This record gives sequence, structure tokens and C-alpha cells, in this order.
Amino acid sequence: MSYVGPEPDGFDDFYRDDDPGQGPGGRRFRGRPALIALAALVPTALAAYLVWQVVSGPGESEPPQVLPAPGTSSASSDASPQDSDAKAPSAPPSKTATSPAAPRTSKAPSKPAGGGSGPLRGKVVVIDPGHNPGNFQHPADINRQVNVGNASKECDTTGTSTNAGYTEAQFTLDVSRRLRTLLQEQGATVKLTQNGDRAWGPCVTERAAIGNEAKADAAISVHADGSAAGNRGFHVILPASVQAGAADTRPIVASSRDLGERIAGKFLQATGQPPSNYIGGGTGLDTRSDLGGLNLSTVPKVFIECGNMRDTQDVNRLTSGAWRQKAAQGISEGIVSFLRG
Repeated sequence: MSYVGPEPDGFDDFYRDDDPGQGPGGRRFRGRPALIALAALVPTALAAYLVWQVVSGPGESEPPQVLPAPGTSSASSDASPQDSDAKAPSAPPSKTATSPAAPRTSKAPSKPAGGGSGPLRGKVVVIDPGHNPGNFQHPADINRQVNVGNASKECDTTGTSTNAGYTEAQFTLDVSRRLRTLLQEQGATVKLTQNGDRAWGPCVTERAAIGNEAKADAAISVHADGSAAGNRGFHVILPASVQAGAADTRPIVASSRDLGERIAGKFLQATGQPPSNYIGGGTGLDTRSDLGGLNLSTVPKVFIECGNMRDTQDVNRLTSGAWRQKAAQGISEGIVSFLRG
């Protein structure tokens, strides 16, 4: 995720709220000088995962997939709406939009796709591709404040990007579509909060509502961070216990942690991506109370920051189609593990 703020020297916000979204001038994290023995850094719940050996590294040969230009619609069977929150702790490229706002032309959420035979038959999963390629063209819309229970946040944010211009919104849509396919193959009914089929957004409040209304068995918001170069690795964001206004995460804190721990372990195994060296104390886990997508969720939900779009090593992975497939695979395996108990 990325935040709106200073340029590529800051730390990317996972979403402006939930779907992180600030710019390089967002929160900053302290990078760990060295990676300590993995088993020692990971909490007991992840110990079993972190000792797994990664047999093969990510493919780096495929060029980044170019998605439709911002604001345009991408044809896709089973198209669904998207959900995202604003990031709070990193500093990616400036997310302050400068384009004039255009009229909104959004579509109503489409029917969840999937529901075939397989081990996940009868299960509903909501995937939230962070941000939206068209957000930067609608500053007035995405910058308006919405209530996330314990605070007011931007409706949504633009997200971050690599120095070469590959945007977080493109990345999240690609990984989310790959993830949808994998889960459907397992028999799950899958719904996206947005699929590049709306001009901007939706707001973080709507992103959470989509999962709630679908009575999802699991929900995940996909992101990539925008922190300073040298900060690398992935981390999964878990909901803190929040009871304020319309937010009450107490019923989902434990189940969301279980979901997050399983995704973190499987993601590490599938991608070879190390846990973040700048947040989470080497565990690959972070708990937050400022993300609307989590605060307003009534179903088990987590966010995943797959890597830092401002770090050379991470960028080589994030821009590889082969690696993005591994990322989708790792997330899928974590969700399957959670849903099958």
C-alpha cells in the first residue's frame, strides 16, 4: 500500500486506512540491520512455517503485466468490485492527486464467481485489490473523509508505484485475479471488491461492507508497500481489538490472526520473500487499529503487503509475472489452510 505524502523517501501506507495509502512522507519504520535466525524471530504460531525451505526462487524473466490505463475498464469474466483502505505507515511516491475530479461511473458489485466442486465448495472468499488505477483522476472523491469507527480517514488513496511507474493498483489487480482463479479451482465462491471496472474506489468503508454483506468466510486485501529503499520483505496486517462507533473487531480478532499467520507461513514458503525487515520484528506480522477495511469488517480479514515497491530486490520480484503467480499461490494456500482448519 502506499500513502499520500512525501515522495519516494518515505514509507508506504498500506492503504490509507485499511487499504493503506500515503506517500513517501508517511510513517517510517526502523530497518533491522541483519536477519536473525528465522526460527528465533517468528512467534510460536509461525515457527513451523518459517522453518520450511524454499526449494526454488522466484522467476524474474517475465516483464510486468500492463493493465488498462487508469479509469478504463478491463474485460474479464467474473468481474467484481474492489475494496481498499488507506495505508498509514510508509512513504511511496506522492499520492496527492492533481487531476480534476470526473463523474463517477461505477458498477454494482457482480455476483460472486465460483462455487464449483472442490474442497472449498460452499466457502465464500472476498478479495480486495488495494486502490484503483483510476483513483488519481478523482482526488475530490477519494480524498473525502469517511468514518472508520475510531477515526476519520480518506475514502481511498492512489497507492504507490515503482520508480519506473509500475503502480500498486496494477500489481494488486493482477495478483488478485490470479488468486481468484486459484481459489475458484478449489471450489470457492470468490468476490472482488473491484476489478478495474469502476472509475475510482470504492471507499474503504464500502470495501469492508462488501465482505460483510457476502458473509465471507475469509477476506484479504492485497497491497504492496512504498517504503524507503533497503526496506524489504512482506508483512501481513492483523486487526487490533477496536470497539468504537460502527467498529467492533472483537469477534474477529482471533480468527483473523489465525488467517494471517497461515497466509504468512504459506507466502514465505511459496515465494521465498523474507518477512519484513522494517516492521513486525521479523515475524511478518503487524497489528493495526487505524485501517477502515479491518476496523469495519465483521468477517475474518487481513491485509498483506507483498513487498516494497521502492526497493530494488523487491521490485525485481513484484514486476515479475512468474513471481506474482507464486504470490497468489502462497496467499491461496494460506486461505485454504484456514478454511479447511
